[in-house]
Amino acid sequence: MHVIVLGAGLAGVTAAWYLTRDGHRVTLVDRQNAPGLEASFANGGQLSVSHPEPWANPHAPLQILRWLGREDAPLKFRARADLAQWLWGLAFLRECLPARARANTEAIAALALYSIAQQKTLRAETGLMYEAAARGILHLFFDRAEFAASGERAKRLQRYGMRVELCPPDRCIAIEPALARSRAPLAGGLYAPDDESGDAHLFTLRLAALAQQAGVQAMMNTHILRLNVREGRMYSVTVEHEGEQHTLVADAYVLAAGSQSAALAREVGESLRIYPVKGYSITLPAGEHAPHVSITDESRRIVFSRLGQRLRVAGTAELNGYDTAINPARLAAILDRALEIFPDAGPADQATPWAGLRPAVPSNRPYIGRARIENLFFNTGHGTLGWTLACGSARALADIIAGREPAVKFPFQRG
Repeated sequence: MHVIVLGAGLAGVTAAWYLTRDGHRVTLVDRQNAPGLEASFANGGQLSVSHPEPWANPHAPLQILRWLGREDAPLKFRARADLAQWLWGLAFLRECLPARARANTEAIAALALYSIAQQKTLRAETGLMYEAAARGILHLFFDRAEFAASGERAKRLQRYGMRVELCPPDRCIAIEPALARSRAPLAGGLYAPDDESGDAHLFTLRLAALAQQAGVQAMMNTHILRLNVREGRMYSVTVEHEGEQHTLVADAYVLAAGSQSAALAREVGESLRIYPVKGYSITLPAGEHAPHVSITDESRRIVFSRLGQRLRVAGTAELNGYDTAINPARLAAILDRALEIFPDAGPADQATPWAGLRPAVPSNRPYIGRARIENLFFNTGHGTLGWTLACGSARALADIIAGREPAVKFPFQRG
C-alpha cells in the first residue's frame, strides 16, 4: 500500500519508519527543507516517562490565576480575538476535573512506557546515535510542601510500573553532584532511573535518513495546500513545490503536521482540538559543572538535558496563536533560573535561543488512529510529550493501519 505522511517532524518521521518496516511504500511531505525543523528542533530533550501528568489537572486553574500578570509565568495565556483559543481554554478547564485528569494520566503513562520500550528496541536494531543518555531524570522540588506531596505521586507512578525514588537533598546531590553548587534551596527530589534524554532533532534527521535508505521518498520544501475528499474517502492531497501545484495520490494518508493539523483536518470536516502552545529553550556549551543527569525543576516547569557537549534548558508554555516571536522576558527567566540552580552550567553569553509551537490537546492525549474519513489517519497532538511518545505512537499507528490490535492499552482518539 502507498501511504503519504504529511509532516516530517518526530511524529511523521517515526510513522514513516514503522510503516516502511511494515512493507508499505511511503512518501514523506513537509514544508521545511529538512526533517525536524519545527517543534522537534530544540525541545527539552527529555524522554520523560515519569511525567505523565497533563498540564490540565485539579490544581491548574488556581496556579494559572496566581500566574496572571507575570511575564515569566510557566503557563501564559495571552487572550486573543480567537474563538479556537477560547474553546481550547474551556476544554482545558474541563480536563482539570479530577476524574478526567486521572484517566488522562493513566492513558499517557501507558503510552509513555510502551514508547520508550519501542525506542530502545529501535536504537538497538539500528545503532542510531543521537546524544542519547540513559541516566534517568531527577525531578527537583524547591518547596517543602510540594516535596511532601510528591510521596503520593511516587506511589501512583509505581502503580503504573515505573521505578521512582524519593530523595532528600543529599541523595539528589549524590545523583547529580553539580547540584552542590546550587544557589536555590533544595527541598528534595524524585528520581526516575529508567528515563532517558537525547537530541530529538538529531534523532529525527538520522531516522529520516535511514527511512530513505529503506525506500521512503521525502518531498521537502513542499507546502500542503488542501486534502481532497470524495464520497467519504481521501483521493488526493494538493501541494505546492517550487511555485508549482501538484496532486499526490495514495492509498492512505497520515496527518502528522503538528500545529497545522487542526486547520488541515477542518477542511475535510474533522475536528481536532489542537492549539499551538509556544515553548522556549536555550542551548549553550556545557561548562565544567553542567549537570550530566537530566533535571526537571518542578517549581518552574523548566528542564535540563545534557546533549553531548551542549546543555539544553527548556520550559514554559505560552498560548498566543501561531506567533513564534521570542519574548526576551520569558527567555531571560529560563536562563536566570538555570544559572541559579547551576551557576557554572556554561557561558550564558553563548546561549542560543529558540521558540517553537507544540501541537497541544487540552487532555494531553494525542490523536492516534483512524479518522472518520476511511483512509485518513492521525498521528498528531502530542504537545509537550512529542519526544517521549513518538516511537510508541508511530508503532501503534502502523498496527492500526495494518488492522492489528496495538500492544499498548491506550484509548486512541480521533476527531
